[in-house]
Amino acid sequence: MIPDTLVKVLDEDSRENLESLGNQHVIDQLQTFVRLCKPARVIVFGVVQTDVDRIRGLALETGEERPLKMEGHTIHFDGYNDLARDTGSTKVLTPPGMTLSKKINTIGRAEGLKEILGLMDSCMRGKAMLVKFYSLGPTNSRFSLCAMQVTDSAYVSHSEDLLYRQGFEQFRKLNGGMDFFTFLHSAGELDERKVTKNYGNRRIYIDVTDGKVYSVNNQYAGNSVGLKKLALRLAIYKANHEDWLAEHMLLMGVHPPGKERVTYFAGAYPSACGKTSTAMIPGQSIVGDDIAYLRKDKEGYCRGVNIEQGIFGIIQDVNPIDDPLIYKSLTTPRELIFSNVLVSDGVPYWLGMGRSDIPEKGTNYSGEWFKGKKDKDGNEIPFAHGNARYTMRLSELENVDPRYNDPIGVVVEGIFYGGRDSDTNVPISEALSWEHGVYLGATLESETTTAIIGKTGVRRQDPMANMDFVVVPLSTYLTNHIKFGKKLKQKPRVYATNYFLRHEGKYTNTKLDKKIWVLWAEGRVKGDYEAIKTPIGLIPQYNDLRQLFKGVFKRDYTEEEYIQQFSIRIAKYLEKIGRMEQLYKEEPNMPREFWDVLSQQKRDLQELKVRTGKDSLPPIAFV
Repeated sequence: MIPDTLVKVLDEDSRENLESLGNQHVIDQLQTFVRLCKPARVIVFGVVQTDVDRIRGLALETGEERPLKMEGHTIHFDGYNDLARDTGSTKVLTPPGMTLSKKINTIGRAEGLKEILGLMDSCMRGKAMLVKFYSLGPTNSRFSLCAMQVTDSAYVSHSEDLLYRQGFEQFRKLNGGMDFFTFLHSAGELDERKVTKNYGNRRIYIDVTDGKVYSVNNQYAGNSVGLKKLALRLAIYKANHEDWLAEHMLLMGVHPPGKERVTYFAGAYPSACGKTSTAMIPGQSIVGDDIAYLRKDKEGYCRGVNIEQGIFGIIQDVNPIDDPLIYKSLTTPRELIFSNVLVSDGVPYWLGMGRSDIPEKGTNYSGEWFKGKKDKDGNEIPFAHGNARYTMRLSELENVDPRYNDPIGVVVEGIFYGGRDSDTNVPISEALSWEHGVYLGATLESETTTAIIGKTGVRRQDPMANMDFVVVPLSTYLTNHIKFGKKLKQKPRVYATNYFLRHEGKYTNTKLDKKIWVLWAEGRVKGDYEAIKTPIGLIPQYNDLRQLFKGVFKRDYTEEEYIQQFSIRIAKYLEKIGRMEQLYKEEPNMPREFWDVLSQQKRDLQELKVRTGKDSLPPIAFV
């Protein structure tokens, strides 16, 4: 039954939609949120297409988005101080007795709720509360979870309509149950540019024990779009208390040239480390580029689904040479949201797009922009932000995999882990075992980029590219990975990739070379290639790579390039092991398998260093 306090802010369609759900838990939550946020009205959206169309219209009507010259394209600007994930203001609410890893940002549950609910008191006064229902994953799937988003931002709702599957019917199938996630968000007070004013009071608090996230005084999608990284945190908590994995991973189909087969891979890369560009390699197919749920099927294989149906991608360096499929999608008519790029005469411009005719004035995330404009600290403001984004549906892409919406998922036969590493890891290596693969994921590092607020270029430990999102102790998270693999009849092979290795200040490979590393990994899964065993894993043989480069790119791959890229940098790997010992030494209940792999690798590398007197050895030393 809908209480009077809620009825009076609902229009007739919203009331009918809410009644048709038949879920008192939803009604009770909305009543609480209305009392807290005090909106002028509440719109509860259903499943019909007119509801989806209405959201985009509201985003334009409120000024959170503006139309661009190309049909279907809109622009959204986040505030100048709200342009990336705010890890400092994002905290997990911990009840008494819950202890998480030191790297995880936490606050006591009672204290955190008091603070966030105080900030959200009357936060929607004079605005509309928008209520939408989504499915995290394909509908009618054992993988999928229900999610309710409550927000006062039409931009957030529009983004979610592009990124996620409509879930109104999935909620009906709950039959009044409460097995769903809830996300309450408010952009807070907006200025004349329709961007958040009170960013100093930005908070994103995750209540894992109650399945809720509270987010206020922000608009950047990584902080505001509940179903993305905020839902990932709730799913990780749920998965680690059950028997599956919720991961910050792409899913892609790899199609080796000349062979009638497709092999599916998952892959974890921190932001701006090549995840989307890997999923979009020409000739391959994309299932998803960001978040995957992995489960064991009845036959004992690992299956994965993309919980999203769209892409919220970093746009910097997307150009017609390196990313032709994405670039084509961004420059042709379709429903698409740009954020934090330069707009001049209704046309968007972004960093690294491959054009020389960038206008010298226009509008960007700083307001009216002109070449040479400086911020309050005297730093020149670039025409577009390094973390500028695009949001679009996967179905708009020419290379979308035909099974991207399959409720049973795809069989995952390989997993990539890749960071931004200038001096240590080879471009690709294969784990010696599943446990070694978990170690590779656990020891993933990346040099920071503009996707996260703070200094860039700092080496940051990022286990499974998931450090910001893990809401259980790291030891629990890693143990769950090891247990998951042990249950599988066929374990995926695991690969460490590195697209950012440098030599004398220059990258040792081109952006396109990742295609070769991916095809080699696919060939290894199918038994096409032998490999060289080293202490850090299995690496490619030169002749196999030479033939791949010649066949795919019609390019001569020299032995000099091979040695430069695949030499084992003993001293650097030992330094990395030292950093991992520091990271995990105080982590209680770490799985024994992790320390076994680390100790074995350390012994092997130290023995090599003593025996050879070398800090680096070429691949031939291991043949």
